[in-house]
Amino acid sequence: MSTQLTDALMRDEWEMRRLAYLYAGGGDSNNGEQFASVFTDDAVVVSPQATISGRENLAKIPGMLHDMYAKTMHTVMNQTVTVNGDTAEGETYCIAYHMSRPNKDGKHMRFDMFIRYQDKFRRVSGAWKFSRRHLEVDWVQTVEVQMMGG
Repeated sequence: MSTQLTDALMRDEWEMRRLAYLYAGGGDSNNGEQFASVFTDDAVVVSPQATISGRENLAKIPGMLHDMYAKTMHTVMNQTVTVNGDTAEGETYCIAYHMSRPNKDGKHMRFDMFIRYQDKFRRVSGAWKFSRRHLEVDWVQTVEVQMMGG
């Protein structure tokens, strides 16, 4: 493989990994605009709870997370992608931490999801975007945690 092709592939892979980072950061910071920016106009996110289609509807996901939890933290782990021209497919591992608001005893519980996203990407106007994310949950755990300041 030529150096030029290798450089282009590495750049494509980095851009797709960056999408996963922006997705996680937009969700955690309740930034619907950032969150939606990583998707094509006709994108679909499939989870065990719902299927949400279209960038406008996807932009509402961070607000829904914010309403449900005191705080979230999505960590992006392994990612593999296969590029085929202006489309690509891949898998992205994630651990999603969801902090509850205090219960009646003042305790905080954290709900953790160990996730593999089955991703489809499409290059639009020269930029990679998610066209589909299918969230598969491998396992979950709930633990009591102590809050450390704000």
